[in-house]
Amino acid sequence: MYRPEIKVLDCTLRDGGLINNHDFDDKFVRAVFRAVCASGVDYIELGYRASKDAFSPDKFGSCKFCDEDYIRKIAEGVERTTKISVMVDIGRVDLDQIPPKKDSIVDMVRVACYIKDVDKAIDLVNHFHEKGYETTVNIMAISTVLTPDLDEGLAELAQTPVKAVYIVDSFGALFSEQVHFLVKQYAKHLKPKGIEVGIHCHNHQQLGFGNTIEAIRKGANYLDATIYGIGRAAGNCPLELLLAFLKNPKFDLEPIIEVIEKEVLPLRDKIEWGYIIPYMITGVLNQHPRAAMALRASENKDKFTEFYRSLIHDAEAA
Repeated sequence: MYRPEIKVLDCTLRDGGLINNHDFDDKFVRAVFRAVCASGVDYIELGYRASKDAFSPDKFGSCKFCDEDYIRKIAEGVERTTKISVMVDIGRVDLDQIPPKKDSIVDMVRVACYIKDVDKAIDLVNHFHEKGYETTVNIMAISTVLTPDLDEGLAELAQTPVKAVYIVDSFGALFSEQVHFLVKQYAKHLKPKGIEVGIHCHNHQQLGFGNTIEAIRKGANYLDATIYGIGRAAGNCPLELLLAFLKNPKFDLEPIIEVIEKEVLPLRDKIEWGYIIPYMITGVLNQHPRAAMALRASENKDKFTEFYRSLIHDAEAA
């Protein structure tokens, strides 16, 4: 699959950091940064630009805050064409701490929101656009959104300077037919305004990569992935699979394979992500994986049947 409009964004450090409070050591962060830049990937998201009033630096690592000095330290001496991205959450960002683009090494700010908060996301898009940044909006938990609400939100976003709007399968619940429908709905509102459709898939049902391919086939041009699929709970579409699939000569797979061998596999021995039955269960039931994550952190982490029964009982009682 080769289409020159396609842009790949690596969010290894941002989404992967949801497992360990973004507490990566600088050696790991720099190794990932070097590998992604060497691979020719279009964007790398180093983490969140979160307010230290909302999150304590004593509990969260540097990738939670992405201070300007920290990003410059990570990027120092690295030859790159890869652009740098950070993500912000509504109500958890100090706008005064983000300088104009001309004074920042960051190129793109991605705004994460639920459909009910699209108006607040638009305010942030306009704010960051005025400061000179590229922007996206990532609509989370898309598998729970009703079509009329989605259409209303997309119609509003189509009037903004946003670069792309993402389908975010937060619960790993979507199948290919739903992906096809969503890309079509997004494109109907956004494409006439020159706004791209993005896709961000989680792997609870082993469909992160497959659903990303389906989105590409239907016209999505902004693609999220992570090295070795690292990410919250079951993780994400693996970057190495995606680059191999795209057949774009600008991408070099070897640096990604090397950083998996040298840095990511040792990390995998310390923190857990990937296809595991409790995450599969929450994906099948279209639920947030927080209950599965709590189970995996408990002494009963392998009590799959009891966990399944409890979620089914809660769903029937609701």
